[in-house]
Amino acid sequence: MKRTDMLRKERELRQARKKELRVASHEDKKDSVSVGAYIDRLHSLFFHDETRIYNTKHSVEILELLEEIKKALSVEDCDTVIRKAIRKSKVTEKDLAFRELKELMGS
Repeated sequence: MKRTDMLRKERELRQARKKELRVASHEDKKDSVSVGAYIDRLHSLFFHDETRIYNTKHSVEILELLEEIKKALSVEDCDTVIRKAIRKSKVTEKDLAFRELKELMGS
């Protein structure tokens, strides 16, 4: 076997191993829920108009989702999810909604 053939086979083996690792890590990431998915889920639970979000303190679904977010994400990511979900609702009283949701979360 020529030297170039041996180098080619080694290169192909390295590429195959690298692909297996990439596929395995992608499957692991598939199980976890992304920050964007949490933002969409939280926003879908809001009852709001142009000025404020009304069901922040009384919704069991929001409380359960906030607990799930708290377990799955870091504190900074939790804040990001809340802020972006509020921003997505385009209400004017964003600070009030953020404070209410943070109280509900227990932080």
